[in-house]
Amino acid sequence: MTDLETQPAPAVRITDLTHSFGDKKAVAGVDLEIVPGEIFGLLGPNGAGKTTTIRMITTLLPMDSGSITVFGVDVAKRRMAVRRLIGYVPQQLSADGALTGRENVALFARLFDVPRARRPEEVRRALELVGLLDEADRPVGGYSGGMIRRLELAQALVSSPRLLVLDEPTVGLDPVARSAVWDRITEIRVRTGMTVLVTTHYMDEAEQYCDRVALMHSGRIRALGTPAELEAELGPDSTLDDVFRAMTGDALQSETGGMRNVRATRRTARRLG
Repeated sequence: MTDLETQPAPAVRITDLTHSFGDKKAVAGVDLEIVPGEIFGLLGPNGAGKTTTIRMITTLLPMDSGSITVFGVDVAKRRMAVRRLIGYVPQQLSADGALTGRENVALFARLFDVPRARRPEEVRRALELVGLLDEADRPVGGYSGGMIRRLELAQALVSSPRLLVLDEPTVGLDPVARSAVWDRITEIRVRTGMTVLVTTHYMDEAEQYCDRVALMHSGRIRALGTPAELEAELGPDSTLDDVFRAMTGDALQSETGGMRNVRATRRTARRLG
């Protein structure tokens, strides 16, 4: 057996992916691979194509062309098999405020077809992973925003997915709640080896927590690498915010724009003091 045959399949492999809404091409030829076990950030402004890409990965939206595999399983051909590999937390709230935390997670255990005999233990495990076991029997209507987001993590984790997909998991949360959610995400990744794919508009989150990031703009991947690599490419003292602005600013519309022009501008600024 060759070395190539023994290498594990990528957690996600996307090849020449496209999707249009009418005349608007939301995703325009995306190629991407996500390594098993990493936290991967998909970044970009509103309308960049991030959520459309996420929805195709999670089988919620058909692709116009191209291909996606999740741990080697073809999304187009084996949708149910892919869904069993994925836990998904969408932007919109998915918890029912009239139910308790435990009842919410138990509902998702049934939806994900967790075997009946294992459901109570899997629900307990998921609640413990996100630090909500002590609050599990309270109605969710009384939870804080941060607690609700952690509960939604538990809902996604109850089926022990290999890939956790998080679409803006901390949007609208205060800094303390944001930090608490990310503490749980990183702890779960360390404990389980799970792959995490996340979209976020908070560059400080991506810089601190993501192993690698891809920056999307106008339906295409414009930059890919570790936060440190992208910052170093832009120039000394750059931040991921600087990279984001370079990749999504007006200069991007030019064939000669992007990183190269911004680096030249920064060099000129340093020379002029």
